[in-house]
Amino acid sequence: MNAPLIDPFARAITYLRVSVTDRCDFRCVYCMSENMTFLPKKELLTLEELDRLCSTFVGLGVQKLRITGGEPLVRKGIMTFFDSMTRHLDAGTLKELTLTTNGSQLERFAGDLYAAGVRRVNISLDTLDDAKFADITRWGRLSQVLRGVDAAQKAGLRVKINAVALKGFNEDELPALTRWCAERDMDLTWIEVMPMGDLGNEDRLGQYWSLKDVRARYAEEYTVTDLAERSGGPARYVRLEETGQKIGFITPLSHNFCESCNRVRITCTGEIYMCLGQEDVADLRAPLRAHPTDDAPLEAAIRAAIDRKPKGHDFDYSRQQLDGQMPRHMSHTGG
Repeated sequence: MNAPLIDPFARAITYLRVSVTDRCDFRCVYCMSENMTFLPKKELLTLEELDRLCSTFVGLGVQKLRITGGEPLVRKGIMTFFDSMTRHLDAGTLKELTLTTNGSQLERFAGDLYAAGVRRVNISLDTLDDAKFADITRWGRLSQVLRGVDAAQKAGLRVKINAVALKGFNEDELPALTRWCAERDMDLTWIEVMPMGDLGNEDRLGQYWSLKDVRARYAEEYTVTDLAERSGGPARYVRLEETGQKIGFITPLSHNFCESCNRVRITCTGEIYMCLGQEDVADLRAPLRAHPTDDAPLEAAIRAAIDRKPKGHDFDYSRQQLDGQMPRHMSHTGG
C-alpha cells in the first residue's frame, strides 16, 4: 500500500500541482475569458478535502506540492489549508510547499505563507509597463503586484518571476525584465504560450514567440551557459555570466520536456490530469466523498490514474495550426 507512484514509463511521481480555485481577480487574455462563468461552490473540493487528498499523495511519495488556481490566495480561508500542510513539512515527508500566484494578494499574505513553511513563490508577471499590464490582465493593477513582490521578499520568500513570451507584446521588454530581476536577485523564467481554452477572442498562433528566439536574444547581449540544474518542474536553465542570474525556459512547444515528467495536476473539482496536454482525466472527488473515513478507495483511484499517464503531450505549432489545442481553461486545470 505504501509503494511509490510509478507511471508506465518508469517515472516516479513526486510533484503534485493542485488548483484550489478556478476564480481569479485578473482576467489574463491567454488564461481565461473576460466574462467567465465560474464553478458552483459545491463542485469545488472543500479545504478539508484538499487536505485529505494532498496528504494521501504525500503518503504515496509526493515530495513537492505546488498550490495554484485561478489565483489561490483569493480562496476564502486558504491559509487554513497552508497551515495544515505544515505538519508534513515538519515530519520531513513533504520537502517543499510552494505556490504560483499573480502577486495581487501577497502584500496581505506573504508573512503568513512564510510562517506556514512556504519558502519560494512563483509570481506571474509579463510586463513592467502599467498600460500593457492593465491590457493583458484586463482587471489588474501593476502597482499592487509590485507591492506584493516587495512584501514577499521582505517576508523572506525567494521569488521567481514567470513571464509568458508573447510576440508583439513583451518582446521589447526582455532587457528591462531581465535587468529588473537581476537588480532584485530574482530568477526569471520564460514560458511559451500554450493552446488552452476558448480561442475565440485571442489568436494563440499569432501570440506564439518561440523561446529558441528568446535564448538567441540573450546570446546577443550576454554570455549564456547551459545549466544541468533542474528544479523538479519542466524548466531548463541557463546562467547569464555577466549578471550571474538564472534564466529558465519552459518550452512545451519548441522542445518537448515530457521524458522527465514527474508531476500530475489536480483541478479544483478533484479531477486528476495525468498530462497538461492530454484530455485523459480521472475523478478523485467521487471516492473522496463516497468514503470519508477510508483512504483505500482514493489511493486505488490515484494508482489507476497514474497507470494511465501518457508518455507525452500533443501540443504542436510546427504546422502553423493549433494541433493539440485543449478546450479547457488554464484557470480550471491550474497554472
